[in-house]
Amino acid sequence: MDRLLGIETEYGIFIEGVGISELADEARALVQSYPGAGPWDYSDEDPLRDARGWRAPALSTNPEDQRYEKPTHRMLSASEDHADRVLGNGARFYHDHGHPEYSTPECRSLRDLIGHDKAGEKIVWEAAQAYAQKTGRTVSVFKNNIDYHGMSYGCHENYLVKRRLPFEQLIAGLTPFLVTRILFAGAGRVGSESDSQIDFQLSQRADFFTELCSVDTLHRRPLINTRDEPHADARHYRRLHVICGDANLSEYATALKVGTTALVLALLEAGYGPPGMLKQPVETLQKLSRDASRRWIVELEDEGTISALELQRLYLRAAQELFRGRDAETDEVLREWESLLEDLETDYTRCADRLDWAAKHQLFQAFIDSEKLSWQEEILRSLDLEYHNVHPQRGLFYELQRQGSLRRWVSDQEIEQARERPPRDTRAWVRGLCVQKFPGSVLALNWGEIHLRDGDEDLTIDLKRWVDGRLGALDPESFEAASTPRALWRMMKMKQF
Repeated sequence: MDRLLGIETEYGIFIEGVGISELADEARALVQSYPGAGPWDYSDEDPLRDARGWRAPALSTNPEDQRYEKPTHRMLSASEDHADRVLGNGARFYHDHGHPEYSTPECRSLRDLIGHDKAGEKIVWEAAQAYAQKTGRTVSVFKNNIDYHGMSYGCHENYLVKRRLPFEQLIAGLTPFLVTRILFAGAGRVGSESDSQIDFQLSQRADFFTELCSVDTLHRRPLINTRDEPHADARHYRRLHVICGDANLSEYATALKVGTTALVLALLEAGYGPPGMLKQPVETLQKLSRDASRRWIVELEDEGTISALELQRLYLRAAQELFRGRDAETDEVLREWESLLEDLETDYTRCADRLDWAAKHQLFQAFIDSEKLSWQEEILRSLDLEYHNVHPQRGLFYELQRQGSLRRWVSDQEIEQARERPPRDTRAWVRGLCVQKFPGSVLALNWGEIHLRDGDEDLTIDLKRWVDGRLGALDPESFEAASTPRALWRMMKMKQF
């Protein structure tokens, strides 16, 4: 997609015999059950810096999060409080309150990104099994966004964006797209947080947003997150942190969610504006999620209305005009985007082989019909959770996939390769290589830097100096010849721009 991409996913966990106030401790122990290098270097992170040109005084905190925090009588060191692993595939694996979280390495193609996102499901499951074996406790892991007790946890997308694009233009151009993207990006859910009359929604996250723009992520959640942490050369780039998406199990849904967003960002960088401004974006997102009629009509600022599908088509046509023929992956996204919009308009059940929400709705409706139940039955919520269960034999998604009911974007071989190896064409290759070859020499590391020790010498590899994260003409295999941290450091110094 000619853009640096990444996905970070918080997983829900249920541990037999563990109360909610103890989940943070157990999520930490679960992550620590998986091998990797650390500690993570937090010096490059500044969550209060706002892309609109100021620093927030503080981040909003969700009072409900206190349920995850068990009081302690001793101060924890940073390494004790934060279980943070960098893995041999270049990914980051850590815990956030009561959730294990997996961040893919930086990827430049959808195939790599989806492979690493699906590899994350396997890695979190393997960590859970190692934790279960050590503790004797049964663990269930869910790749979803709600716990059915009022809490939501995120699946965040990251896109490298050129800083010369004014942030106000980015907000204006992206908002209508992100709101209507829910038609194919939603993971589906039974019920609602606030309305008992809602049977089914397109999105798990829609109920939890209250703002258009904000630096916050845990409370008073915004559609557009304004945090300015580029993890790259800040003079030229910013990292767009998209927090309003669902956690998708469908490879196809993930590919369309990320691929279309990357193309829209390219449109905005090229000077295109939004095809229409929504009257109330947050309320519109929730209305689309709950619209049982599947007509998906939205109100515009100029008092007119338009179908959300037609609004998506306006973005699609602009992308076709500008990017068709650019590369095979772009053409694939454009082709599938167009086909999907047509099927959603004609008959949404045609999309049950591609979209999580459509597959889930079709499966549950068949169960309701056969058992003569209603959508209000508690068993439907249990089935909703089981769709997202990452247990290879119990998860309903995996069962549909085994039956051939869901289309694939990558192969099992590609997922297994992503579990072991970082992408070859981004700086993640160097990070993963250090973890694989010199784990005992890693002092600390993060997305932009690696701190190593070789004998009595401390060395720093600056990964931010690579333009937009790619290795370019550098030969990834040449780094594998480095026999010591210093040899790798010297090689990198010679190759840097």
